Amino acid sequence: MTTLKTVRGPEFTRILSIGASRGDLTVPNDDLVGPIDSSDEWIRQRTGIIERKRASHDVLAADLAEAASKEAIERAGITPDRVGAVLVSTISNPVITPSLATQLAKRIGAPKAAAYDISAACAGYAYGIAQADALIRAGLAEYVLVVGAEKLSEYVDPTDRSISFLLGDGAGAAIVGPSETPGIGASIWGSDADKYDEIHMTGTTTGFRDGEVEWPTLRQNGQAVFRWAVWEMAKVAQQALDAAGVSASDLAAFIPHQANMRIIDEFAKQLGIGPDTIVARDIETTGNTSAASIPLATHRLLEEHPELSGGLALQIGFGAGLVFGAQVVVLP
Repeated sequence: MTTLKTVRGPEFTRILSIGASRGDLTVPNDDLVGPIDSSDEWIRQRTGIIERKRASHDVLAADLAEAASKEAIERAGITPDRVGAVLVSTISNPVITPSLATQLAKRIGAPKAAAYDISAACAGYAYGIAQADALIRAGLAEYVLVVGAEKLSEYVDPTDRSISFLLGDGAGAAIVGPSETPGIGASIWGSDADKYDEIHMTGTTTGFRDGEVEWPTLRQNGQAVFRWAVWEMAKVAQQALDAAGVSASDLAAFIPHQANMRIIDEFAKQLGIGPDTIVARDIETTGNTSAASIPLATHRLLEEHPELSGGLALQIGFGAGLVFGAQVVVLP
């Protein structure tokens, strides 16, 4: 009997670099409060957002992804042809097919790379890092480009008080590659699919085509999502710490999905995050960018606190589905 030949990659991986691209428009709260009969103060108190970044009409999610990816590749010090896989986490690719990942692979100069999209909303980047780690250790790629890219402003109803004023546009990218020491801890991921409808669209594209519904936009059950994010995701975050063999006191940074400042603050309290750990709060001026929020927040932290490089960070994404993913990583 013939024995199959298999391939194995390096034992460890790490994130080598981060790139970022935010929408070109700055949208303050005052620009949004009229249609929702609200105020700047109400939005700040409820979400912690002062302003959000959104993209102009002609700027696509693919454009944001390209800019972030090129920065990440340059900072990693590799050539694009060494990228063996391109993983794009997005819920805002304007076409069903081809994938945003294949478009991006061509744009960055890696047209032969394996490429596919991940539809895991706000957990998408953490899902992508988990898969990149596995692909490299399995010998399927030397370097993997992981991108979270969203143009959520396309799915905003200006009159919606549940989620629309939260949303922003942007892309964050990471290059994952081989490492001599562990750089990405065990990933904890999963879903609470019984809560599938807590974040949802108002209709389907086929319903829109047939004139049965208006253009579909995002909605959420805010109270239910808040409770789930704070109480259930704190447990997932602790599992990620335990799986990595570290404690909250070992963290240089805590980088949760930038969903809501109140969630972030309560989350940090539940985990016992101390004053020596820097907590990402990019939502204040970027907004909630779903799959892009963790890499964008990481990029900002490293720009503002370069001393964090080489330290440990707990990152956790959670959102529509309801889905979640978390891991402890060494910051590039």
